[in-house]
Amino acid sequence: MNRVQLRQALSPWLTAVGMFLIWEFACRIWAVPEIILPAPSAIFQAMLDFWPSLAEGAAQTLFTTVIGFLLALLFGLLLGVTVGASPAIYRAINPIMIGFNSIPKVAVVPVLVMWFGIGTIPAVLCAFLTAFFPIAVNVATGIATLEPELADVLRSLGARRSVILRKVAIPRSLPYLFASLKISITLAFVGSVVSEMVASNAGIGYLLLNASSSFRVSLVFASLTVVAILGICMYGLADFVERRSTGWVRRGNESGDALGGG
Repeated sequence: MNRVQLRQALSPWLTAVGMFLIWEFACRIWAVPEIILPAPSAIFQAMLDFWPSLAEGAAQTLFTTVIGFLLALLFGLLLGVTVGASPAIYRAINPIMIGFNSIPKVAVVPVLVMWFGIGTIPAVLCAFLTAFFPIAVNVATGIATLEPELADVLRSLGARRSVILRKVAIPRSLPYLFASLKISITLAFVGSVVSEMVASNAGIGYLLLNASSSFRVSLVFASLTVVAILGICMYGLADFVERRSTGWVRRGNESGDALGGG
């Protein structure tokens, strides 16, 4: 590992440590009450004190998020390919998709509760509904923006529409897909936690609601920290898969600087 790679690997950690140190010193210097803003040390202590509850809630939230995200990936791919491959279907469905995405997902949770009751299913469906739209739109965009000249050349060589779609358009949309995955996985956590706060008796969202109702602010921040850690891990996993699957898209040196700067 050269110096540039080492700097890139350490910079997120050093930035996070610096941010938490500033936060800690600010809370101590200005004697900020814990009920207003707990110091990182208090949050860490709450994580130690309530670790069993946090671990159980994190496992539940991770489960609902992953299931909802996988459903969103499956249906988003199917709809994205269908919409992107057909301009007529795109014109017909696009307004419906925009209108659907404009509906606040927290407003859908009471409907899901009426249909499925309180528990895991509404959280899974809320994660699915939250993560679905970016995947479908990005895949459709990646397929629909295939260069007409390239499609004409392939057709002139005898390639059928299905072959062009399968061997050119879909692989070309992979960068769009992975860009949407990194967005959708974090949105799926938002959907799960919101649903757990409204209609669940388990998960980080439920723990957040109980902690806030009893004014245990340090536990609230500890719960939020756990969600942030889960989101970072899932984002990192999606980024790792992207690097393995779409390395042909990346140009330049390993630093990832497309402009070639330091």
